[in-house]
Amino acid sequence: MKFHLDRGVLGDAVSWATRTLPVRPAMPILQGVRIIADPAGELQFSTFDYEVSAQITIAAEVEAPGEVLVQGRMLSDIVRALPNKDVSIALEGTKLQVRCGSAHFALATLPVEEYPQLPAMPPVAGTVAADVFSEAISQVTVAASKDDTLPLLTGVRVEISGEKMTLMSTDRYRLALRELTWQPTNPGIELTALVRARTLHEVARSLSTGSSVDIALSEEAGAHLIGFESAGRRTTSTLVDGDYPPVRRLFPDSSPIAAVVATAPLIDAVKRVSLVAERNTPVRLSFSDGQVALEAGAGDDAQASEVLEADLHGEELVVGFNSGFLLDGLGALGSDFARLTFTDSIKPSVMSGQESLEGSPESSYKYLIMPMRI
Repeated sequence: MKFHLDRGVLGDAVSWATRTLPVRPAMPILQGVRIIADPAGELQFSTFDYEVSAQITIAAEVEAPGEVLVQGRMLSDIVRALPNKDVSIALEGTKLQVRCGSAHFALATLPVEEYPQLPAMPPVAGTVAADVFSEAISQVTVAASKDDTLPLLTGVRVEISGEKMTLMSTDRYRLALRELTWQPTNPGIELTALVRARTLHEVARSLSTGSSVDIALSEEAGAHLIGFESAGRRTTSTLVDGDYPPVRRLFPDSSPIAAVVATAPLIDAVKRVSLVAERNTPVRLSFSDGQVALEAGAGDDAQASEVLEADLHGEELVVGFNSGFLLDGLGALGSDFARLTFTDSIKPSVMSGQESLEGSPESSYKYLIMPMRI
């Protein structure tokens, strides 16, 4: 096997393929990245840990076709450190020779015949604009749990009904929901899947190069695999087993209190006042006519306060939030103004975006956050 290509192209491909490699794999062989050089002038880099597979195909000058398996992270580190020149890679005996300018590395190979075969992609269920899907993922995954002892809550629930797709996640303290439109292959499709949030996060990072992404998911009952493909990059992931809790009912039917605040100034103010907030203590927001006062700290501890303009509809209210959870929601809105609605100070608040002070709230994204006891 022997091939030549640009160092930047190689670096992007290796970095993307190895991004999901496990730190502590079940078997040492799973630390590898498989490279296949095709005589048609294509290179394929792939990784697989029995849960998530990644495969990327790029063009290269293939002098001799072949297949090899090498340590993925080591190859990624080496390629990242190479000078900005063309790279030549060749399999010589049991070593993979990497040459770039005057730099030369020889990597030990792993037994490629022992490497597991990547799972086949399920049938394509539909297509969605890459930028829309990437934004939706980033908005929803902020609320997914990172506690692996509760695997259900580390996932994002995907609900598909015809041209409508809904993504939801919760960690019991907040809940994010995003609705979007996509193009299904079957207009009457009805599907649900629970996908690991970290897998979707990695998928979102890889979508910048494509205009659309194909989502592959079988309509058969008991399907256990989902796939994503865009611009020569393909990812599959096993689904999370279990019944997701009925979280939609947490959104209140009506909210008599609503406040609209400019998003960027509110984010900055929350960051400032939270500097004095002790662990597990809230940032307090006091809404009154024309303003919101932010406060943190109490008693003999450090204290901070700041006042911002706010448009309040309904009675005055004082509420406390975890500053990190509040900042996650505000950062996910992607709008100039944040609209916060309340039933009262002890029930969940729902946050949505708004493009102007007097405009209508965005309906495609909602972020519910539980208040803290003041």
